Amino acid sequence: METLLECVVNVSEGRNAGVVSGLAAAGGPLVLDVHSDPDHNRSVLTLAGTTGTLTEAVRTLARRAVDLLDLGAHVGVHPRIGVLDVVPFVALARSPRRSPLLLGEGPLSAAMRARDAFAAWAANELALPCFLYGPERSLPELRRQAWTSLRPDFGPAAPHPTAGAAAVGARPPLVAYNLWLSPGADLGLARRVAACVRGPAVRALGLAVGDGRRVQVSMNLVDPARLGPGAAHDLVVTALRDEVPRYGVRQEVEVEHAELVGLIPRAVLEAEPRARRSQLGLPESATIEARLEQAGLDGGRL
Repeated sequence: METLLECVVNVSEGRNAGVVSGLAAAGGPLVLDVHSDPDHNRSVLTLAGTTGTLTEAVRTLARRAVDLLDLGAHVGVHPRIGVLDVVPFVALARSPRRSPLLLGEGPLSAAMRARDAFAAWAANELALPCFLYGPERSLPELRRQAWTSLRPDFGPAAPHPTAGAAAVGARPPLVAYNLWLSPGADLGLARRVAACVRGPAVRALGLAVGDGRRVQVSMNLVDPARLGPGAAHDLVVTALRDEVPRYGVRQEVEVEHAELVGLIPRAVLEAEPRARRSQLGLPESATIEARLEQAGLDGGRL
């Protein structure tokens, strides 16, 4: 039986709804979720399928993104190295009863094979430089080192003239999670809070959003079975309590609202008390398992 894979494609376009719809259409019925953010100017498209079907869908989406988007015209607050910025492959595993997904127990080797095959294809077919991440290096390390101490693993030695480059990865499931701070917080405070919560299980950035007068702490929960959205929310609340007096803000600053980006494993959702899920911005329908069932994916079979 083929491995059931997820691919969470991050593209540098979150403002033109028509373009994003076209990218989603290119992914076809394997697209489980689309999340667009105009401030980040970024969209996250979650696809899933067996190895062969997913490979074809991701390649079609990638070709469309490179054809339509131009990094030179891109403005947004999120770090990026290309229009097809991040392409991580995730191998999913199920319990004997097929639910819930077992975090980190999908065969990473299958995700790495899909990663390497996609990067080789993108280099050859799209002339797109591809940097790999996974066991070799983390995504933050890749972003820091690309084009300086790190050369592309596949493809040209210089950026594509309009598409830049791609970070192509293999990883376990993670949760992308944004916490918006109330008025009174500025970018300096958001960055200090992000530094306080950053650790082995949490990657965090402080970002300015909206008209630049609003800020958020944008996080990737890379070990969500160990540290999920509730714990991340509480870390930010604690950091605000400690940092606001030191920073000299003259009014109370709180977490105004939470935003889930993409999908969440059901086990991570169910670890949060039901009474908190609304506060944490976690809709019951946004689990990977629920979307797999809607798409007719069952135990790795289409």
